[in-house]
Amino acid sequence: MPTAMKKKLPGLSRFVVLLLFLLGTLLPFYWMFVTSLKSRLEIYGAKLTFWPKDLTWDNYATTFQASSFPKYFANSFIVSISSGLLVLAVSILGGYALARYRFRGKGVIMLLFLATQMVPVMVMLVPLFIVFGKFELLDTLTALIITYTALNIPFCLITISGFFQRVPVALEEAAMIDGCGRLATVVRIILPIMLPGIVATFVFAFTAAWNDLFFGVMFTTSEAVKTVPVGLNSFVQKFDINWGEMSAGGVLSLIPVAILFAFIQRFIVAGLSQGAVKG
Repeated sequence: MPTAMKKKLPGLSRFVVLLLFLLGTLLPFYWMFVTSLKSRLEIYGAKLTFWPKDLTWDNYATTFQASSFPKYFANSFIVSISSGLLVLAVSILGGYALARYRFRGKGVIMLLFLATQMVPVMVMLVPLFIVFGKFELLDTLTALIITYTALNIPFCLITISGFFQRVPVALEEAAMIDGCGRLATVVRIILPIMLPGIVATFVFAFTAAWNDLFFGVMFTTSEAVKTVPVGLNSFVQKFDINWGEMSAGGVLSLIPVAILFAFIQRFIVAGLSQGAVKG
């Protein structure tokens, strides 16, 4: 084998592996999109088709007109944005304290935060259900906001703490020497530097709340408070599954998250890089 070919072989192998991985990742999304454009007769037909014979948008029209999908979208936005902002606020305050202050039990607190990520979410269902029932919060968006906020705070707080640790303390000391208070120093100097990390943390909290089905099914029953994942689950009926409408709803549910990532992807990449490289 020629020497030039030997040099190109490792790069070609990596390209093939990454290409196969990409195709495997995109295949479910492609199949969901194609199914959303098929008629019910073609979906349940004996012959498998990789593109609709008779392309139709009826599934999208039915999803919006014959269901409460617009309401599901509104509920998901309210829950995801509210819990994301609450998680971000608590994580910034707690992360700064863990990164900048020394106190007894700090290591234990960090260990407990990490330990919460090992606890199955099913274990928390019964205690949360009892508490929300006593406070009459079942079947409300408030219950979902509280749940997602509590679940996402430990991981996001540890993440934000790591970003704070990578910002030199000398920047704060210089600002304080110039007469800037601690709060003003954090708001005006530290947080702008950490913007990529803050955005990445918010996106994690937002998507975790947006995609959750388990607690949505357990804590909501009425159409007025269902979220998008719960709404998609409602297409699975006792004796039938509306694959076309479910696929159309799935495609629509991807649009907000895709737009979010398109606008802030540069912040996410910078945030991940900032968290991986010690400054």
